[in-house]
Amino acid sequence: MDHRRWCQFLSAVPILDPFAGSGTTLLAADNAGMMSYGFESQPLISRIAQTKLEWDVHIADFNQLVQEVLNIAEKDNSDPYEYPPLVHKCYDETNLLELDHLRKALELVRDDSKAWHMAWLAFVCIIRRTSHAGTAIGQYVLPSHGKAHVATVKDAYLNQVQIMIGDLMEMQSHGVSPQAKLIEHDARNVYSDLHDTIDLVVTSPPYANNYDYADATRLEMSVLGEITGWSDLQKLVRPGLIRSCTQMVSKERKDTYFYVDDPVLTPIHEELSVVCHEMELEREKHGGKKNYHTMAALYFYDMAHVFIALRDACKDGSKICFVIGDSAPYGVYMPVDEWLAKLALSAGFKSWEFEKLRDRNVKWKNRKHRVPLKEGHLWIKG
Repeated sequence: MDHRRWCQFLSAVPILDPFAGSGTTLLAADNAGMMSYGFESQPLISRIAQTKLEWDVHIADFNQLVQEVLNIAEKDNSDPYEYPPLVHKCYDETNLLELDHLRKALELVRDDSKAWHMAWLAFVCIIRRTSHAGTAIGQYVLPSHGKAHVATVKDAYLNQVQIMIGDLMEMQSHGVSPQAKLIEHDARNVYSDLHDTIDLVVTSPPYANNYDYADATRLEMSVLGEITGWSDLQKLVRPGLIRSCTQMVSKERKDTYFYVDDPVLTPIHEELSVVCHEMELEREKHGGKKNYHTMAALYFYDMAHVFIALRDACKDGSKICFVIGDSAPYGVYMPVDEWLAKLALSAGFKSWEFEKLRDRNVKWKNRKHRVPLKEGHLWIKG
């Protein structure tokens, strides 16, 4: 097949990323000239991804708006907004005041153009960079474990803009147009507009390893004025997320085995029940008494519904590639790849195989257990 026909073939193969995150898969599809769709239910991450997909922005307009924003910010003598305690712990007084002025300048010129969205994204990208907390976006904030040297707000912002301009020029040089469509949607629910349209699913779903995807953006959302504290995460962010951490499941603890016994988990019921009971017993031996057993039940319950929704979206003969890792909360092993595969088959897919990429839990000496873990590609066909 010649290059032109190959490109035409690729453009006709719809791709879906049901956990789109910041849009990496969708951008790669755009770069290859392929039609793609993405679901993302975390509000801030969805907004970031949507902005990145506007890579056909006029770069001159972006640059001009950035200069306008900086000029307004430099002349701002207003008192700062009131910020939650977390924010004050993460910044010195000077940087917080400059961030505040930059935020207000962006708010003042907001027109929801692509150039404005890019200027906003550059601001989001420097929220961690100008903090002494010393963590990147998507990581937990530990104010007490800080950086010695922190970039000034203006320098960080201008540097980020230049990085983004380089990326935009690279994308725009390929002679393709944006095709990806990002949808703020919960992957556990059927999206009827995509019924029987998808040929390929490529994604990395949340791992069952107690990572809190809501808390990971708490600093950014606090600086942006979108939340004021922990309770706002519960109301605004967590309802749309796969329940893959114990912080999300405390209220469901009493119903753990109600979920384990749900018919949607019949393919793994016996194995999951045994593991949940082991975790519940192990829980009593640990000071934190984390509800890993409830997390496990709800994680696989949620992922079962993801596969049901994917079966509705996928054509016969489609393929799914999940980047996935197994897990061992409190040292109790869960064969995540095998259990997800069984749930996929139950949803109507035909076959599966696992392609191991690497070992996990071998590098760090402070791990709580020494159970061998792996990461790789879970391929599902159907």
